[in-house]
Amino acid sequence: MQHLGHTRSRVTTSHLVQTPDTFVRTPLPGMTKATAIIHAAPSLGAGFVQFTAEMEAGGTLGPTTAQRFLYVLEGSVDVGQNGSHLLGAGGYAYLPQGVAHVVTAKSAARVAVIEKPYQPVDGLAEPGPYFGDEAKVASQPLMGDDALQVRCLIPDQVEFDFAVNTMEYQPGAALALVEMHVMEHGLLMLAGGGVYRLGDDWYSVAAGDFIWMGTFCPQWFGAIGKTPAKYLIYKDWNRSPL
Repeated sequence: MQHLGHTRSRVTTSHLVQTPDTFVRTPLPGMTKATAIIHAAPSLGAGFVQFTAEMEAGGTLGPTTAQRFLYVLEGSVDVGQNGSHLLGAGGYAYLPQGVAHVVTAKSAARVAVIEKPYQPVDGLAEPGPYFGDEAKVASQPLMGDDALQVRCLIPDQVEFDFAVNTMEYQPGAALALVEMHVMEHGLLMLAGGGVYRLGDDWYSVAAGDFIWMGTFCPQWFGAIGKTPAKYLIYKDWNRSPL
């Protein structure tokens, strides 16, 4: 229900909080039987694009000129790239820049999509395609805190110029410090909720919300509620800020 213009969504020069009541769907070139909810883009100040694709059975994503990372939120999709890779909920894929592929929904599906131009390094080979299932990725405690678990979905190898992780907080768990760094983030809340500090502002956040954090934006999160909080988070990585 819309409450006369009120929303938790907010955008500043350093961060964005985008809540489902403000989502707008739009088709993108090459999409069939699908629409996109754009969360982050260069027009916002981001160095990457992130959107949620909502796909009917048989729907497809269009092509991209950049690297592409897919994480299936609901349903199942087939990624055609040197064969067929069927991904269910929690399945993910990394497709390098310039590698032809087709993404087709096998059932009605929602997919988190991240796209970023690749930043090459002289003498370093570009990474190849990579496929995985989050449920099969071992979790690790963050800074020794067993109540905060991290799963790294992209190999921690210098060939990759960005990282995508899931982070799960038990109720009451929180980051040990306010972070402030050169990497930017795209964050999609998957479950639960809590409180996020962004800059000097504090926000209640819940499953379905999206957050963009620009470079050097002070950030901190604490989980609140009776169920764990979980999010999917992107950051640029392994490259000189020059």
